[in-house]
This record gives sequence, C-alpha cells and structure tokens, in this order.
Amino acid sequence: MKPRPEPVDLTRLHEIAHETIRAARFPMLATIEGGSQPRVRPVSPVQVDSDFTIYVANLASYHKTSEIAANPSVELAYLAPDHDQVRITGKAEVVTDPEIIGAIWEKNPLLKQYLGTPENPEFILYRIVPEQVRLMREWALDYHEVPQTAA
Repeated sequence: MKPRPEPVDLTRLHEIAHETIRAARFPMLATIEGGSQPRVRPVSPVQVDSDFTIYVANLASYHKTSEIAANPSVELAYLAPDHDQVRITGKAEVVTDPEIIGAIWEKNPLLKQYLGTPENPEFILYRIVPEQVRLMREWALDYHEVPQTAA
C-alpha cells in the first residue's frame, strides 16, 4: 500500500518549497563528468533567493569546477528530515559581480575563515539559475511544479 503523505496546499507551493529547503539545508548537487557520467555530492549553499536562485561557494581545484565549465546543466536535490524533497534544475554560472560576491562574503564567516579574502584564486561563486523547481511530499511519488515567485 502506498503511503499517504500530507496533502499539499497548491496555493502554498512556493512557501512549502522554501520550508523544505530550510529544513534540508545541504542539498546534493548533480553535475556531468566527461560528458556522460553523472556525479553527485553534497554542497553548502551560501545564499538562497526567493526565486530559488541558489549560490554555492566552490574551490577552483574541485572536480565540479571542470564539470560545470564543460556542462553548466546541474540539479540540486534537497531532502528534508520528513522526506519531503525539492529538486531545482538549472544552469550554473560563475558570479563575477564584486557587489554580489561582497554581499555574500560578508554574510558567511566560514568563507573568510577558510579562504581569507574573496580575491583568493581558489574561490569561485556559482549562481544556479533555476529552470524548473519541483516539490514532492514524503513518498507521494509525484512532483508539483513550483512557481518561482510567490503567489
């Protein structure tokens, strides 16, 4: 018998998706290695915007750097403790705007602790621009398309 998840109030999809992201905190990021092999790893977003644009700090020496450079199509999968999930499919792009970098840098003391300054050549900030946002309640086995702006 299929479990019966809590019903989803479709008028609250945007809000519920953000609640799920906050509860999950650390999503898995999927990239493509060598043009065909999927790779998944946990990441720690440094900012989540209301429209589901996600910012992820990275090191230039990490494998995902070359994977994203070769193919910027990515997906983030958030799984909350109650098994609700949000999947954000989109494109990753390198942020070069000093104002955005500075604002994120100031809000994230761990960046300062580990990297010293935003000019550290190892530091890369990715912006993941969503193309699709989906929400699934615990074991419901069907996704709801989430609007990127609040209703």
